[in-house]
Amino acid sequence: MRQHLDTAPVLEKMRAGGECPLCALKLDNEASYADYFLGGSVMEVSTRQEVNEKGFCAKHLKMLFDRNNRLGLALLESSHLKETVKRLKARPNPKRGLFQKKEEAPKAGCALCDRLEATMRRYALTVAALWEKEKEFKPLFQNGKGFCLPHYEMIRDEAPGILSGKALEEFISALDEVEMKNLERLIAEVDWFAQKHDYRNADKPWGESRDSVERCMKKLRGEA
Repeated sequence: MRQHLDTAPVLEKMRAGGECPLCALKLDNEASYADYFLGGSVMEVSTRQEVNEKGFCAKHLKMLFDRNNRLGLALLESSHLKETVKRLKARPNPKRGLFQKKEEAPKAGCALCDRLEATMRRYALTVAALWEKEKEFKPLFQNGKGFCLPHYEMIRDEAPGILSGKALEEFISALDEVEMKNLERLIAEVDWFAQKHDYRNADKPWGESRDSVERCMKKLRGEA
C-alpha cells in the first residue's frame, strides 16, 4: 500500500459507524487546519503566501474568528487584504465595445477548503485501498451505513486510482450495494417520521426515525 495513505483514521471512523465516516474525518481535519492557520504557521512565509493568494471562504473565516484568536486572524487578514489591494490596482480598466468580451473579476478561493479537499480525496483513495489490503475492512464496509452522497461520489471517482480490473469491479459493486441499501433505509425512516405525525400512529414506536430528518440532510449533502 502507498505510504502516504493514512489507513488508521479511516478504520477508526468505520468502526465508530455513523452515516458517513468520511464526514467525521472531514470535521476533525477541518478543525485541525483552522488551528494550524491560527497557530505558529501565521509567521511562516509559505502559509502567508498561500493565504495571500487564496484567502478564506465566509464559512472558514467565521470558523477562524470563533476560535478567539483575533491577533492571529488579524495578521492573516491584513496580509491578505494588502495583496488583494495590489491585485485590484493592477487590473486594467474595462475595455468598451459592442463585441468586446467582458473581463471576469478574480475568483475568490479558500486556503482551508483547498487543503481539506486534497485531504478528503486522499481518504477516499484510502477507502478503496483498504478494500483490497485490510481483512478487517470488508465486513466493516459491508455492514456499515455507507457514506454521504458527496463522499460516495468521491470514493467512486478516486477508486480507479488505486484499484483495477476485478478488484475495482467488486469494490464499486459493493460500494453501490451498501449505499443503495442505506439510502432505502433512510427513506423508510424519514417516511415513518412523517407518518408518526398522523394521530393514528401516535402510540406506535418511533423506531430509528426520531433524528432521521437530520441524518437525511447529512446523507444528502454531507456535514457542513
